[in-house]
Amino acid sequence: MRQSTAAIVAGAFIAAVTALCAVTATANKEPAAVGKPPRHRFRGEVLLMPAAMQRLGIKAYPEELKDQVALVTSAGELLPILPDWRGRAFYQDERLRERKVELIGTRKPGIPYLQVLTIFTFNEDDQRQITDYWCDICSIPMYEIMPCDCCQQPIRLRFQDRDLPKDVSEHRGSP
Repeated sequence: MRQSTAAIVAGAFIAAVTALCAVTATANKEPAAVGKPPRHRFRGEVLLMPAAMQRLGIKAYPEELKDQVALVTSAGELLPILPDWRGRAFYQDERLRERKVELIGTRKPGIPYLQVLTIFTFNEDDQRQITDYWCDICSIPMYEIMPCDCCQQPIRLRFQDRDLPKDVSEHRGSP
């Protein structure tokens, strides 16, 4: 029995849409949810890489490393900081370097970089403070030095007393 051209086209269309929906559903699964690295607290001091290498007694050509930053942990581990949306602040703002910090971040196996999610610094009284940038006009937080996303006016470095998140474990060395 012969099918009409319309039936064949309709069947092919339904099959294509079904296949497309299956591919889209698979592609739209959030990759971060699958194998999402745990968040940890990393303690130490952020330094420009030449100073970090010198502190650890490693000889290197400083001009090749001059624009990189790293966390030197309390245990002496050197963790380069990924210059992404949050870690970039350490590259831009010298006020965040050479001071005691606690960073909430992630590390993926096989990748040396620390991806910073939250920055905590300490004041003169050794009190932990969450650190970001703030627009006083628009009342919005920002995460790097730049004009406000909204009003384009200057922003300021902001420190607020804040406890650590409850769901963060202590960093125990390389992943």
